[in-house]
Amino acid sequence: MTEHTQALRGRIAAELLAARDRTTLLTTAVDDADLVRQHSPLMSPLVWDLAHVANQEELWLLREVGGRTPMHPEIDPLYNAFEHPRAERPTLPLLPPHEARGYGHEVRGRVLDLLDRVRFGSARDGNGERLLADGFAFGMIAQHEVQHDETMLATHQLRIGPPVLSAPAPGPAPADAAALPAEVFVPGGPFTMGTSAEPWALDNERPAHVVDVPGFYLDTTPVTNAAYAQFIADGGYDDPRLWTAGGWAHRQRAGLAAPLFWRWEGEWVRVSFGVPAPIIPNEPVLHVCWYEADAYARWAGRRLPAEAEWEKAARYDPVTGRSRRYPWGDDDPTPSLANLGQRHLRPAPAGSYPAGAAPCGARQLIGDVWEWTSSDFLPYPGFTAWPYKEYSQVFFGPEYKVLRGGAFGVSPVACRGTFRNWDYPIRRQIFAGFRTARPAPEAAR
Repeated sequence: MTEHTQALRGRIAAELLAARDRTTLLTTAVDDADLVRQHSPLMSPLVWDLAHVANQEELWLLREVGGRTPMHPEIDPLYNAFEHPRAERPTLPLLPPHEARGYGHEVRGRVLDLLDRVRFGSARDGNGERLLADGFAFGMIAQHEVQHDETMLATHQLRIGPPVLSAPAPGPAPADAAALPAEVFVPGGPFTMGTSAEPWALDNERPAHVVDVPGFYLDTTPVTNAAYAQFIADGGYDDPRLWTAGGWAHRQRAGLAAPLFWRWEGEWVRVSFGVPAPIIPNEPVLHVCWYEADAYARWAGRRLPAEAEWEKAARYDPVTGRSRRYPWGDDDPTPSLANLGQRHLRPAPAGSYPAGAAPCGARQLIGDVWEWTSSDFLPYPGFTAWPYKEYSQVFFGPEYKVLRGGAFGVSPVACRGTFRNWDYPIRRQIFAGFRTARPAPEAAR
């Protein structure tokens, strides 16, 4: 075994085990009654997610890569996300909690055995060979599980009942946070967007391509609770001029008056994982939909950044002219660089993680909150759906808006400068915030 292969096996095992540890935490924090209950029609019962991650792991690693016959083919339709919308999943004959756990344990044991003997870069056929190159299939499954961990974390946020999750609070804002400029300048010109080299990048991140982005200004940090409260106090929710036609219709229909989980008790209070507390003024605002973010930006005389603008701000290094993997460079995230991995259960104060700043000076572009962009979710030039079209291709179109950067509940394996998330512009249960932008005068390009 080469040193590279040994290191790759070690990384894969570590990512799979870390994902399962988090899945276990999220599904053992509640009793079986809560596991099978649907806490919101927007979300699956936690027990569905528990068996679904195991079913996908079996499908791709044991069957597709390992060539094994299905363990329980009769359950495949139950855990196919495209056959059953979330609202109807509680009515399905799902595996009960103890069987779902047993299924996941059995699949994982067989996968770790497979990992010990698989030959990376070769398999039974062409597709299998590509799946094994750089351990892609294993990386895809690790990312799939932690994405469901984030979904389950959102279910916990929607859950009614005594608090069951806890984590230490982020540290205070760094000493220089109050003196940071409100915005940073991102120079105009071409940069390389997306990737063709990141081994575990998913299909919608590919291929790398050059995009010419005019110069613009971007908020140094995400918009804070205090700033968003000013928008509310100034009548932002009552002025149709600040909203798109679709946004205003949704604001009226849904009765939007503040971010989700906010309530007025003589001051703004936010309920976080079952614990109500006054909002923290310098914390990035959470649980706003795209329409709210867009209305705020208009109120502030600004706009949401386009996806290409966001990525250029996060990745482009004007000194070298290259695009980095992350704002701080090419090294993987650490706790000193970004708030990721459910290490905390809330965003860190605006201006945190100076070591994780981008070359342009913007902070917290990775971690803390997903950031809405103005862009529709569309394929890059030269896009090829792989290894299955249902991951990205079926979602392309103007119905979905792109989010970037990852939130505090995102695991590092599923977060990088090229990673793309997407959702409907009405969604608020996700851990989403935003920052705003404005064009630079032509002379500054």
